[in-house]
Amino acid sequence: MSFKPDESDVVILDGGLATHLEALGCDLRDELWSARLLLEDPSVIRRAHLDYFAAGADVATTASYQASFPAFVRRGRVWDEARALIQLSVELAIEARDEAGGGMIAASVGPYGAYLANGAEYTGDYDLDEDALVEWHRPRWEVLAESGADLLACETIPSYAEARAIARLLRETPNVNAWVSFSCPDGDHVGDGTKLADCAALFAGNPQVVAVGVNCTSPGDVKSLMGHISGSPIVVYPNSGEGWDAENRRWTGIADPLEFGAAAREWRAAGAAFIGGCCRTTPEHIRRIKAELG
Repeated sequence: MSFKPDESDVVILDGGLATHLEALGCDLRDELWSARLLLEDPSVIRRAHLDYFAAGADVATTASYQASFPAFVRRGRVWDEARALIQLSVELAIEARDEAGGGMIAASVGPYGAYLANGAEYTGDYDLDEDALVEWHRPRWEVLAESGADLLACETIPSYAEARAIARLLRETPNVNAWVSFSCPDGDHVGDGTKLADCAALFAGNPQVVAVGVNCTSPGDVKSLMGHISGSPIVVYPNSGEGWDAENRRWTGIADPLEFGAAAREWRAAGAAFIGGCCRTTPEHIRRIKAELG
């Protein structure tokens, strides 16, 4: 399957990995989030990937969103152990892909804010500048670039500086393909207040970049945000529509997979080439997208 769909094609992504892991009985109340299971129960990650493939996903996104070297070192693991755990995230997705009989693997490159575990992936409120962000990302980037994944999913990026850092890492690894998706609090801007159009322009026309878009964003803002992306295919995988109460660490609101599937049809009509779900979306959401988009 090509990562550059023509006008008649759409690639269906998976949904919220952590959301489904919790539905499978996992306790993810931890700063490592789903990456905690790389340490404690890797087999359940493989099962979650299989469930998404069974629901109709073409892509499995790995459990490496918060699986950074600094995060594992902070947990007491040495550098080589951290490297093996990051590689394991890809191996589990490959095993699920092979068992499912086909599909693609996107190695998740979560933002620096995910490591901070304080909500900064939605605000871009960082204590590192662009140069330091390049150095922070590089060790995991190098592992995932050689991991056997089909591409890197640079996701939930909330700041212009981090987008520039990713653009630099792409130039360092010319054989790597990636999509780049931003977290956006409204229909115009990324988390740090930069216009999405300015962030997306960093990647326009780059042959390494298979798509630019948004994730971990309200579905109601997706069509507006899509209008600010040009020069690249578009990837969208918003949250379910529920809201995150950071103070009380809980989700609020109700989301309907049927409505999400109908919205996916509208996103496709507006030009999205890669469509899936992020936080609080489930295999049922992906099943509805598959039903709507065929």
